[in-house]
Amino acid sequence: MSESPNIAHLDFSETGFSIRSDQVMQAREQHWYATTNFGIAILRYEDSNALLKDKRLYQGTRRWPSHFDITEGLLAQWWPDIMLSIEGEDHLRLRKLSGPAFSPKVLEPLIPTFSELAHELIDGFCERGTAEFMSEFAEAYSARVITGLLGIDKSQWREIADLATELGYVFSVTIKEDLEVIEHGLSGLLEISKKLIESRQGTEGDDFVGALIRANSDGKKITDHELLMLVSFIIFAGFDTTRNQIGLGLQTFSKHMDQWRNLGENPDLGRSAVEEVMRVNPTITWVSREASVDVEYKDLVIPQGKTIHLLTIPSGSDPRRFEKVEFDITAQRPPHFGFGGGMHHCLGHYVARLDMAEAYKALAQRLPDFEILSGATYLPDSGNTGPIELPIKFSPSARRS
Repeated sequence: MSESPNIAHLDFSETGFSIRSDQVMQAREQHWYATTNFGIAILRYEDSNALLKDKRLYQGTRRWPSHFDITEGLLAQWWPDIMLSIEGEDHLRLRKLSGPAFSPKVLEPLIPTFSELAHELIDGFCERGTAEFMSEFAEAYSARVITGLLGIDKSQWREIADLATELGYVFSVTIKEDLEVIEHGLSGLLEISKKLIESRQGTEGDDFVGALIRANSDGKKITDHELLMLVSFIIFAGFDTTRNQIGLGLQTFSKHMDQWRNLGENPDLGRSAVEEVMRVNPTITWVSREASVDVEYKDLVIPQGKTIHLLTIPSGSDPRRFEKVEFDITAQRPPHFGFGGGMHHCLGHYVARLDMAEAYKALAQRLPDFEILSGATYLPDSGNTGPIELPIKFSPSARRS
């Protein structure tokens, strides 16, 4: 494949490599896929859409740590047993058990709670005219949403945020260098999950964890181990991606302040704003799949065991699918791939869509003239990305009465 002059090679581990670079966009114009040091990169919308739905392809990150020769230790033990890595009937069973807790019927009534939380956090810094957005809003908001959903004491949000941030380095190509930090975060989240499960034992609670414990009563629907894996992964995934995506949303709007003002004046655009941000600037920069058998697709044979990576940013700006690719929260768009797709479509996508919409609406109404200051730092622009620190300034305003 790499011998063809029409097929580019991308080095994902190269220092400074970016999914949104001219190099990647040029590769997309050369061909619908490129080779990489981690497998095959899918670059165009049509092909990403088709392959995400192909049932011959498993979740591609199920062996992610082993790609870096991480085969022992806490991470290597945890990773194969989380929802992200499980396939087949077991995956379907766990999704079926978890699904009702993430349904619109359960989540729509929480919209006022999300809105109130967003305004409460803005009240904490609005009079100053400056804030470190990630720690003062994005992290606090994401952590308190997940603690509320799972019935964890809200006083633990800071601890959960710190631990989940550490574990979040698992999705970076620097995973091996960061392994000690990653496993520290994982150990802490597992301990919180164990205590949460123990606190619900013997109760009749209708919350998410209580319902799973009842399903575990005969050991047939879900085992003790599966319950721990599921709860720990939901705590992590529910925080990490939402925190990153809220920060990336602010970064995106900072370059399109006319759109930001439009959102502030028209809060009904909140949900479409989430979709448009995730199309152009998703925290998940690639969605991985692994061939369960030899897969023939167009001019490519994907051998059994080969990993492909569907690159969300070049796919989301593919001129073959999008007549106008410019950022526009009023535009009607085809679905983006920021929540994955197919059998492994993100289980918590609906709560993420709702809570991010309320966050953006509140921020646009109350910080209409914000700007990002120098000193912002970001995770590598590959794997799962997002701001680490995002200092902002804006016109000071009074707290709500």
